[in-house]
Formats: sequence, structure tokens, C-alpha cells
Amino acid sequence: METVEFVQVVSRGCGLDVHKKTVVATIDGEGLKRETREFGTFTNSLTELKDWLLENGITHVAMESTGVYWKPVYNVLEPSGITVWIVNARHVKNVPGHKTDKKDSAWICKLLLAGLLKPSYIPPKEQRELRDLTRYRRQLIQDIASNKNRIIRILEDCNVKISSVLSNTSGVTATKLIEKICDGKSITMEDIDAVYHKKIEATKEELWEACNGIISDHHIYMLQTIRENNRHIERLINELNRQIKKVLSPYDNALERLREIPGLSRKTVEDLIAEIGLDMNVFPTEHHLASWVGVSPGNNESAGKKKVDELRMETSKPNLH
Repeated sequence: METVEFVQVVSRGCGLDVHKKTVVATIDGEGLKRETREFGTFTNSLTELKDWLLENGITHVAMESTGVYWKPVYNVLEPSGITVWIVNARHVKNVPGHKTDKKDSAWICKLLLAGLLKPSYIPPKEQRELRDLTRYRRQLIQDIASNKNRIIRILEDCNVKISSVLSNTSGVTATKLIEKICDGKSITMEDIDAVYHKKIEATKEELWEACNGIISDHHIYMLQTIRENNRHIERLINELNRQIKKVLSPYDNALERLREIPGLSRKTVEDLIAEIGLDMNVFPTEHHLASWVGVSPGNNESAGKKKVDELRMETSKPNLH
């Protein structure tokens, strides 16, 4: 097996092996005797870990980006002033040497001291919190779209063929007709006249026939329940919009400048800032930025032939979801 000569780079470091219920920590470095301790993952135990590291003058801590278990540890250690590195597990395993489950923390500590680990980029706390808000908003918007599709499926079950005569079932015309159906009202020609316009390819008679099916009380109940759920989700989205706007209020100038780019709405700009931030110095090149957002093309080629033609992420980005 290939051996690696270790040269001291970090003066005092700690390697953490993080699990769901325990954290194994190994400290080593100048003036220290290598020591390994095990801590629980409750907040009090993690605070004890932090105090122990500070007492021993630890300057750097490294741990693998395994699942979501690293996040509470990171949140406790980050404010203490200790430099915390989240490293890709693949990079740890790629370094040749002896590594077993019982010696994970010691091995990570050894690699840390030798400068053989590459830290992943972890956005600042403010950006991480903003990203929680924008990602949840995006999920709620997707939930509304899913509910609208459920309504269309129920209408099809009732033999209401609005989707067959209108190209956009989320448009003003379709929405008004669906609202009346959800209220349990029969669609009349007067209702068709009130919403009909020249851009609709179907005739008024065809639209009227498409809106009249066999609708039972059960269908009405399901439609009203889904509609009420959407209204509740829309209220949550409005609350998230206000909170996001409040968080980003110090950066209104940056938002307005970004909105000058054609095609970028305020929501798109908010999502953009939440995902990549405003400080581009953290990305050495545009390639690092493309890799961070997951649009870096993979290079899977052998003997001049590409085996897989797809986009993949070439980065040490940990699981931050």
C-alpha cells in the first residue's frame, strides 16, 4: 500500500467522527498528546466538546459531511472562533493510508494536521437562513401547482373537459370557471359569455359542453378541500415573502441592480442571492461557481468516446439540504 509522508501544517487540530447519537473527537498537535474522547449529540454534550477544544487551544476542526448530522455540531462550534472544516467523505477515503471505523476521528485529525483535507464552502449563517426561507417558499409554490393538477384530475373524473378546450388551465378564464364548479354551481351560457374572449380557440358552445359533466357531492367536497388548502398555502407564501423581504432589506440596492438584468423578477433575484450570496470572492473562478450550483458538465470520456452525456456536480459541496 502506498504511504504518505505527513508534514505538519495545522498546529493544533481535531478530527470529528459524527454519528446520529455520538461524536468521536481526536485532538493532536504541537504540545498536545493525542487524545480521543466520545461525546453525545445533545446540546449540552456538544457544548462540552466545544469547551474541551478551546481548553486545548484547538484552532481547526474537520469532519465529514455525512447526512445532516454535522449541522448541529457546526452550529455549536462556529461561533466559538474555531475554524471548522466540512470535508467531502470521498476526499478522505481517497487519501491512501490505514483507516477503520474505530479510527475515523484519528485519521481525519492526522489528515487535517498534514494539510491533506480540502474544506467545503459553507455559506454564512445569514445566507443559510435566507436559503431556508426561499427553498420552503419554492416548495409551497410547487405544492400549489400539484393541487391545481389534482383539481384537473378530479374534473376529468367528473367528465369536465376544461383541459381539452383551454390550453392554460391556470389562466383567468379557466380559473373563474373552475371556481364556480368548486362552489357547486352549474355553468350556464351567461357564465361562458362573461369570461369568453377572442383568443380562445374553442367556441362558446364547446366551452359550455366541456364545463358540464357528472359532478357528485363527493367531487364538490374534494374540490373545495383542495381549494381551501391552496388558499392556506398562498397565505403562508405571502408571509414568507414578507419575511424574505425583511431579511434582504439591507441589500435593496443590490436587488435593484440585479433586477436590471432582463428576465429576472424579484423572486428570482431573491432565490439567486439565497443560493450563491453576494460575495463572489468565495468562488475563485466562474467554474467554481458553476460547480457550486450544480451545472458543471461532467467529463466521462474513454478512448475518445463519451460514456455519459449528462450534467453532474464536480465539487466538494456537502449535503446542505
